[in-house]
Amino acid sequence: MADRFKEEQIDLWRKEGAVVVPEFFNSKEIDAVVDDFQVIFPYRQAASLPIDNKEKGEVGRTTLEQFKNFENIPFECSSSLNLISVHPDLIEFARQALKTDDVRLYQAQAWAKFTGEADFDQAFHCDFGNHTLTVPSKDECLNSITFIIYFSDVTEAHGPTHYVNRTDSDNCGGMNRFLNRREDLEFQKELIKFERSAAGPAGTLLAYGIDVFHRGTNLTEPNGYRYAMTSCFKKAGNDAIGYTAWPWHFNKPWHKIFEYATPEQLNCFGVPLPGDRFWTKETMNLAKLRYPKWDMSEYKSKQ
Repeated sequence: MADRFKEEQIDLWRKEGAVVVPEFFNSKEIDAVVDDFQVIFPYRQAASLPIDNKEKGEVGRTTLEQFKNFENIPFECSSSLNLISVHPDLIEFARQALKTDDVRLYQAQAWAKFTGEADFDQAFHCDFGNHTLTVPSKDECLNSITFIIYFSDVTEAHGPTHYVNRTDSDNCGGMNRFLNRREDLEFQKELIKFERSAAGPAGTLLAYGIDVFHRGTNLTEPNGYRYAMTSCFKKAGNDAIGYTAWPWHFNKPWHKIFEYATPEQLNCFGVPLPGDRFWTKETMNLAKLRYPKWDMSEYKSKQ
């Protein structure tokens, strides 16, 4: 078990579908990632005031403006941000949670929010709606695990994610009630009574499943901001779960990942490990042409 998380946190994730792990990343890692956020999102607003478009008693909603600064990896910046979503301890957390030695990363984005850019208040929802064409399984290992990681200090004024433990949402009617009537305002009001906050200092991690009710909250701190990364893992071979087809983004700077990632990290993107029968003299020569600075010594040593 990695030093950054405890077995009881894995157990809580399995039982309730969500767990907050404060200070998962250290200050050195945080500072390097923040530097990269400022490279890819350089236009922080000044003295912005919060927006609240809701009438009294109205439930929040998801809008495109909330995702203005929401970008898939890789980026034209250092390896700090490009590889933080496949940090070895995140991979290990996913393996432990999903009870497997073989995981795949299927979603990873940098997400910057700035006060006044939008009303970030959302209704409760679950991620299975755009992570699978089916529905969540009762076996959490057949679903997936999502990490939201803060790289800035997030108080209640900085738009933390709010979530509801699985047992609490089940007591309110849970998935059956949600799917039977998507616009159930009373269900939303009941869930709010049980919502928990993932607020925490920079480096805090929220791990949750695709069946967990959660919502974004508004930034109310003048000139406030929130830097976060998302990172989603599933069991290798679980074709029911998906989001990003990495090769579809072939025009992005993948060399930024290939030149710095370990074989284990690349394997999370679906790149075969050293020793796999995919790697022949021909495929290694071609891969070297595609990524000239990729160190393939481990692959060659196991040919």
